[in-house]
Amino acid sequence: MPRNKKRQKDIILELLQGGVSVTPMLALNRCGCFRLAAIVHQLRDEGHNIDTHYVKSHTGNKYAEYKLTDTQFAGVL
Repeated sequence: MPRNKKRQKDIILELLQGGVSVTPMLALNRCGCFRLAAIVHQLRDEGHNIDTHYVKSHTGNKYAEYKLTDTQFAGVL
């Protein structure tokens, strides 16, 4: 099976920029990423504002959901 030419970090960033809330399961299914929190940490270090929201699943497990924060209008108010 050929490996994707895009890096996991680039795929995650494209999803976030597209307005998608990224969960660990989505990251695993889309690009084989087992360490989403590490990718999000790298993106934050690069200056991206990513918000974390913790979700409780129907089984009672908690997981993180990441979304790109819209800072374009933050200083307007």
